[in-house]
Amino acid sequence: MNQYLKLIFEIGPLLVFFFANTKWGILDATFAFILATAISLSASYALMRKIPIMPLCTGIFVMIFGGLTVWLQDELFIKLKPTIVNILFAAILCVGLLSKRLFIKAILESTIHLTNTGWLLLTRAWIGFFLVLAFLNEVMWRNFSTDTWVNFKVFGILPLTLIFTFSLVPVLTKHIMHLPKSSQNARRTDD
Repeated sequence: MNQYLKLIFEIGPLLVFFFANTKWGILDATFAFILATAISLSASYALMRKIPIMPLCTGIFVMIFGGLTVWLQDELFIKLKPTIVNILFAAILCVGLLSKRLFIKAILESTIHLTNTGWLLLTRAWIGFFLVLAFLNEVMWRNFSTDTWVNFKVFGILPLTLIFTFSLVPVLTKHIMHLPKSSQNARRTDD
């Protein structure tokens, strides 16, 4: 159930943004996006007693760049947000690599158990993917209409992310660490 709630909390504000844009335009849609994001983060905390790190970071940037968009009546800020967020995530992962700290491991270690090589490959893959998303966002907002950019943001990024994530399954399965039977049984009783 938590996975479905997380998905709803992440996709919900984007859908609000899309539908508001088709009805009222980008400035009102951005205001609706800010409100939907605040409601989503609040509901996530109320129901699950935590807010996942990625939606929290993205939500903060929605508030900042969306707020600037609405306040200054300039859609440039909301269009730059995905580029800046993706570059920031890539930079954080790069800093982790350089300092020999794999931040993805810290976030996902309770879910999957990989070898150090697996964590390293996963980190590098996500760095590359975040940079590709930043590049694609720049191409879309600079070369296409605002409506096309919104459509790409809502209906392009998620499928690309899902395809990318599933493409990593062979890497993950190749580098998965098998826990000893006693650890697996202990984990089952804890779940």
